[in-house]
Amino acid sequence: MKTTTKIKKMNNAITEVFEALSRVILSLLLGVLLIALLWATIETFLELRAQFDHGVHEMLKVAMVNSLGILAILEVFKTGLAYFASGRVKVTYIIDTVIVVILTELIMFWFKDVGYEKILLAITLILSLIVARILTIRFSPGRKKSEQTGVASFKAA
Repeated sequence: MKTTTKIKKMNNAITEVFEALSRVILSLLLGVLLIALLWATIETFLELRAQFDHGVHEMLKVAMVNSLGILAILEVFKTGLAYFASGRVKVTYIIDTVIVVILTELIMFWFKDVGYEKILLAITLILSLIVARILTIRFSPGRKKSEQTGVASFKAA
């Protein structure tokens, strides 16, 4: 009986150390992401200035592609912040990030000569991720709890 309590205490201590190290590493990663966001924003303005002589079409291309890349970084940052807030990573944040990255690739296809099979593959992937996102929201554990409490409060009334 004493050995099981010692093992439980040791497991709790290991878990606390792991969580503390995870938070330190995640904090460092979030700092790197902030620096990357700042750098990407500055780089976008510099590229826009360089494309000024090439016309509006090239400037819009740079603005769209770089903005979507920055949004993808923001989604990763949001995922990290969500981990700090709730202690877990939400699947919807990961799916949102992948959707933004694939949309960036799809928009870059507009400016390149890409075969239809690659475009169809990207569209299929985006649609699959949208379905996955809908399913993760529909069948999330938090939603089931709120529906159960809503039903219980409805019955009580």
